[in-house]
Amino acid sequence: MSRIVYNKLVRDRIPEIIAQSGKTYGVESMSPEEFERGLLEKLIEEARETQQADDTQLKTELADLQEVIEALLVLKGISRQALRTEQRSRRRERGGFKKRLKLLWTE
Repeated sequence: MSRIVYNKLVRDRIPEIIAQSGKTYGVESMSPEEFERGLLEKLIEEARETQQADDTQLKTELADLQEVIEALLVLKGISRQALRTEQRSRRRERGGFKKRLKLLWTE
């Protein structure tokens, strides 16, 4: 059997799931710095998967993206309430996406 190298952050139960499938694996705990970097990389990975998801996969991919966001909030000590407050502030300042506007050009 050939070894596949990942070197990336995975969810806590992934080793258990791998073992249940009859495969072997290697894991190690990340340092706080590695964990933060891993979360930021995972954020991009999940955003790409969300972008490519069809309608049947979208809810799952958004849930994965939200999981990474929540882990980053905990890591950085940002409360959900503080995030919502910032979101509302940004919406007041810059608007949301209700009008579905596409910027074509500026001069």
